[in-house]
Amino acid sequence: MFTTRALLEGKWPIAAAAALSVATRLGCPVRWAPILPLVLLVFAIAFFRDPEANVPDDPKLIVAPATGNIVEVKTVDEPRFLGGEATMVAIFLSVFDVHVQRAPIGGTIRFVQYNKGRFLDARNPDASVKNENRIIGIESADGFRVTVRQISGLIARRIVGWAGPGAAVAKGERLGMIRFGSRVELFVPPGTEIAVKVGDYATGGETIIARRT
Repeated sequence: MFTTRALLEGKWPIAAAAALSVATRLGCPVRWAPILPLVLLVFAIAFFRDPEANVPDDPKLIVAPATGNIVEVKTVDEPRFLGGEATMVAIFLSVFDVHVQRAPIGGTIRFVQYNKGRFLDARNPDASVKNENRIIGIESADGFRVTVRQISGLIARRIVGWAGPGAAVAKGERLGMIRFGSRVELFVPPGTEIAVKVGDYATGGETIIARRT
């Protein structure tokens, strides 16, 4: 349920919430006063959870790179790695969702680019192009390519990458995480069969987002 790497990303929020909880309990005469800091501590620990994923074996299946609600499925231009038209599937991560991102296919990371930007609410359509983001391009052994974009949100102020250019990743392997509310976009080539729709809930590394034809 928890991994050392994810918990290390949350060490300061968790430590601050723990210190506040202890200080309130020791220094406040009101018996119920420590409840709120304790709730914050539980939330901070839960936010940095990192459960294992049941990754489907079929190499033609493309899995969700993140956990959250599907908020957009549309045709767009993806010039950074795919070099043209693509289908984008966007996932919104609330503060209650797992915030670890995973590789949608197995392959090699061929492209990574960090882009500075704003911190609009991740549900805002403009967040996709205006917010701070990190783009990851993955190519399978037979040349099939997908792009994953980690996007910061109104509260999220840190995008973390755990795998860099040249790294070999298995499908469902952890790529990084975004702290506190965000958006993740998956771009697949034209002709890829999309298996989800807006309103669906996806689990990172498990939910089948698309199928290669």
